[in-house]
Amino acid sequence: MKALVISPHPDDEALGCAGTLLRHKDQGDEVYWLIMTKISKELGYEEEKVEKRSKEIQRVSDKLGVNELFTTDYLTTKLDTYSIGDITSRISDVVGEVNPQRVYLPNRYDIHTDHEVVFRAAISALKFFRHPEVEEILMYETISETEFGAFSPDRIFWANYFVDITDFMEDKIQVASIYESELGEHPFPRSEKHLRALATARGAEAGVEYAESFQLIKKIEKKSG
Repeated sequence: MKALVISPHPDDEALGCAGTLLRHKDQGDEVYWLIMTKISKELGYEEEKVEKRSKEIQRVSDKLGVNELFTTDYLTTKLDTYSIGDITSRISDVVGEVNPQRVYLPNRYDIHTDHEVVFRAAISALKFFRHPEVEEILMYETISETEFGAFSPDRIFWANYFVDITDFMEDKIQVASIYESELGEHPFPRSEKHLRALATARGAEAGVEYAESFQLIKKIEKKSG
């Protein structure tokens, strides 16, 4: 299987589905990663910070065993200022190059605008007549984004697909910890304690020690032969 994860920012993939991506690699699958935004000096980030983030991304990619990493020039926190058509085309180009069977997307109702834009553009790019090779589309949950976006019942993340990551929980923590400036101490939402707590809760729902949960958006089963 080929799996493509699309992350609005570097760290969303680590928080949302690093365990599942590691499991993919353990099973012999190919994993591809598309990062939709970047930090830059243009936004006020110091050059040292920009270079450090680039190195962190490479370390995460190596740790996850990513077959190929794709990036864009869209600025972080500014996705809603770009043409949605351009963003959709960029995603479609990557999907066409990878030809994945499964695609992981951010939750459509995450509180961060970048997440909403990525989902909207991606779901348009993934129409079956554009990319018939895609058989499954799953949304992942990102701590500090997904839970804060649940303002009404119709915006809730419905966990209906679970992946046992018991054997990969410690590696997930290591991957997330590479982003040194993103994790803090409990009760800060993005903490090792919260990552373990969420994985424990999702595991309890699935009957395993640790799990990551997803919301299945689409699954297509084609006839064999």
